[in-house]
Amino acid sequence: MSLILFAFVVRLRDGLPLSASTDFEHNRELQERKQQLRTISKTLALFPDRAAVKGQELNIYLVSSEGVTYMSVCHCSIPIAMAFCFLEDLRWEFTTCYNHSVVSLADRPYPFLEFDCTIQKLKQQYNHRGGPALQVTLTEVQEDLRLRPPQILTVEEVEITNASANGHVPQSAASGQIVKLEPVTGPGILSLVLNIMCASLNVTRGVHLIEYTFQDDYNSVWNIMAFLVAFLCCLLQCHLYVFHSPRKAAKSLGLLSAVILCNVFLHGLRNAWQIAFHIGVASLSTALILRRKVQDRSNDCGV
Repeated sequence: MSLILFAFVVRLRDGLPLSASTDFEHNRELQERKQQLRTISKTLALFPDRAAVKGQELNIYLVSSEGVTYMSVCHCSIPIAMAFCFLEDLRWEFTTCYNHSVVSLADRPYPFLEFDCTIQKLKQQYNHRGGPALQVTLTEVQEDLRLRPPQILTVEEVEITNASANGHVPQSAASGQIVKLEPVTGPGILSLVLNIMCASLNVTRGVHLIEYTFQDDYNSVWNIMAFLVAFLCCLLQCHLYVFHSPRKAAKSLGLLSAVILCNVFLHGLRNAWQIAFHIGVASLSTALILRRKVQDRSNDCGV
């Protein structure tokens, strides 16, 4: 097995893949490390400028500089100085080919696939010739690592870090990624239909009560407000289920609380079964909203 198996170049601010090496070796751990690279690229703000992630036989190394992050998957037998020396050479070659403005204006994944040729030459140089072209480069990297040692992480620590950021890291529009929820289920469709039914009942009772209030009783304004608030909560629950929204859990629980309070306040105008039906529909919708997660979209693009 080669010492350096895979290299990956991404934009730091949003994790947009810029270039990657072509696969020539396939094994299970390599595929796992590649997936972890793509996951790490989405949360680079949580990682230091230079770090190593220890695996079983394959390690991940990363270096960030001037808005670009360079990552590699290497065999555990390679010296750490050699791995970071490879990344420094990769950084040098990339900055020679592409300036900062070109990288900033990239709007689609892998716009610099032609850089793969340069990556393959570097990999061959390290895998078959034993290291960098200039020995002074390795010496400088060794001294720099001695003065500023990289942060060493485990695969488990990376998974915990990514899990803590899941759903809380904003997706930049420049990355070209759209937040997509999991497919709508049968119970989800049922909850939408029931919510629309409850919204119709609330607005109908509210309008009728408005007509009655203006004609005879001016003391029912709070009942009207309760019907209209319940109507709006039903519509907002439908929106939360269908579309992605930040702080979805807090919003859905807040809407459920509002529906419960409104129906308790309307106890004199609704019987116990009607109140139980409205609260039950709101509870079902809340549970489905909380269970519907963001669908994972990996920027593989066949690389």
